Amino acid sequence: MDSNTGEASDARRAAIITALREGVRRVDELADCCGVSPMTIRRDLQFLEEQGAVRRIRGGAVPVDTWTFEHRLGRGAEAKWRIAEKLLPLVPDQGGIGLDGSSTAHHLALALQSRTPRDLTAVTTGLETFHRLSRIPGVRAYSTGGSSDVDTGSLVGPLAQLTLQQFALETCFLSATYLDPALGSTEFTAEEATVKRAMVTVSKRTVLAVDSTKLNRHAVAKCLGLDEVDLLVTELAPDDATLTPYRELVEIL
Repeated sequence: MDSNTGEASDARRAAIITALREGVRRVDELADCCGVSPMTIRRDLQFLEEQGAVRRIRGGAVPVDTWTFEHRLGRGAEAKWRIAEKLLPLVPDQGGIGLDGSSTAHHLALALQSRTPRDLTAVTTGLETFHRLSRIPGVRAYSTGGSSDVDTGSLVGPLAQLTLQQFALETCFLSATYLDPALGSTEFTAEEATVKRAMVTVSKRTVLAVDSTKLNRHAVAKCLGLDEVDLLVTELAPDDATLTPYRELVEIL
């Protein structure tokens, strides 16, 4: 029988909010995540809606608020720093690079502060990343502009795409909501996927950086096939068994 009392209910409802913030929306998916019945999830969603924490939609719910960038930056920080250390040697001293609005790409911008590029142009869809890049000597930083994606905080939309068309970049550094061997990278929203594809279009090389918690999962919006990715970077060693499904599909660092 499903538990609906005391600490178990509180813990489950906290897990539901976490899952909603990570992009899970449907009642059946929430039930799988929490190991309870859909009926229990519906009762929890009703309770959470009455508390003002979620808004129910057909077949599921959405969070009323979204995680702040600072919260996302702190999640899995150790893995993201290891990824940034691998990415840093791939950044040239001059030329052009692109960074998406992910917290993983932001860690690369933070790591770049340890270097002094000669004449590096960096364009990004992340406002926080733009502000960080603009403080680094030798870096000419550009923000794409656009509207803020409500789920990710990244800049998206026609203005962001139009801005990217003005650049010819050597390398773009992207992350993903999730990565699946068959589906490739996926995002919470089609708008996020579209602007990332626009950055790939103007870049000679595409580096996809994801921590291992994002592997073998997928969100709703397809973004890049692994045949469109030149290099996959995780915090894991390239020969780690977790990466076996990807090893014949893409070069791994």
